[in-house]
Amino acid sequence: MAEYKTDAQKKKFYRTSDWNELRLEALERDNYECQQCKREGRVHVDSKKVEGERKTIELNVHHKYEIEDYPQLALVLDNLTTLCLNCHNKMHDRVFGATKPKKWDDERW
Repeated sequence: MAEYKTDAQKKKFYRTSDWNELRLEALERDNYECQQCKREGRVHVDSKKVEGERKTIELNVHHKYEIEDYPQLALVLDNLTTLCLNCHNKMHDRVFGATKPKKWDDERW
């Protein structure tokens, strides 16, 4: 069984045709919609390709059980879910533009 501990091993995996085929299958199954947004009553769908422009990335296919910890689930469709970039970043605790808590919480007179 393959290991996915290093960045190089993960990059190699994410470039395989097996992953790309399964990724498309997950997107189709999830109707190209973020499943977390859907659970929260919102809709976030994939962007449309505009001729002559690069398609913007709106959705990621996320491993529910990470491949470095569960390599046997790397190519299991039930271990995948479609997430928008924002929800995917939240899942991985990558929150950008968050405001820092104030140093003092005093009332102003």
